[in-house]
Amino acid sequence: MSEQTGRPRIGWIGAGRMGASMAARLLSAGYDVAVYNRTRAKAEVLEPLGATVVDSPAELADRDVVYTMVSTAKDLEHVLFGEGGLLTGETVPPIVVDSTTADVIDGERVREAVGAKGVKLLAAPVSGNAKVIDAGKLTMVTSGPREVHDAVVEQLEAIARAVTYVGEGERARLVKICHNLFLGVVTQSMAEITVLAEKGGISRNDFLAFLNDSVMGSTFTRYKTPAFVNLDLTPTFTPVLLRKDFDLGLAAGRRLEVPMPVAGLVHQLVSGAVGEGHTTEDFAVLLELQARASGLELVPEDVEVGEGLQ
Repeated sequence: MSEQTGRPRIGWIGAGRMGASMAARLLSAGYDVAVYNRTRAKAEVLEPLGATVVDSPAELADRDVVYTMVSTAKDLEHVLFGEGGLLTGETVPPIVVDSTTADVIDGERVREAVGAKGVKLLAAPVSGNAKVIDAGKLTMVTSGPREVHDAVVEQLEAIARAVTYVGEGERARLVKICHNLFLGVVTQSMAEITVLAEKGGISRNDFLAFLNDSVMGSTFTRYKTPAFVNLDLTPTFTPVLLRKDFDLGLAAGRRLEVPMPVAGLVHQLVSGAVGEGHTTEDFAVLLELQARASGLELVPEDVEVGEGLQ
């Protein structure tokens, strides 16, 4: 515990777009946070907020709770058990909270290995991106030992506006995968109807303004509207990452004998986007691919559009 605040001392591994914003919320809430990132400069942006930057995950082993936010299960295993890994020394943290989007089977393997070190693991994937976090709109789902969730829930609520516990084991991983399947399906559907409206002579801004004010509008459709209207493809989530999550989701569907015809089709469209080289843009590039398939050339409408996060 921190001698100054009486609160748990936090370790944080992974300071990419998401991880840095999540760690910043813990810092803003007054927690003592030490941060590791493979590219040190990304962690150093948190120093003005009070973070301590370390050079290896192992340097966080004396922390009360360590959070991990990395890209894949392979990355997670590396920061935990690879050279200089968090759990490779004699001292280990009692709790690891992991927000990596991973397959349930991979998560179970990691959980078993973490448990063998005497460490308790809470899976805690999130819904949102850096802008959503900064607006205080992030949501989180957790699974694992209930007592671990209860022990860290105050920290989780400093990061996310809503935290849902869904039970033991790796259930939270499946929830997140289901969520991201829906994310891709909704984006493709939104692209199709927006192109249909524009080809019929209606501006994207006018169509989406109507949609967002209707019962079919949502926080997500409002948030994605500026990208659709002004063709700003600054990445919040790339087609490569979305394809990875569709791979995981369709594998889960096969494993659980759940047919997923719509998700399967969107998976092919996302894979096509990646195959064409759209690897670093936002996944809203699905709109441009739909327009091209429809014989429509899009131009930015240059309209000021709110993201609906405030």
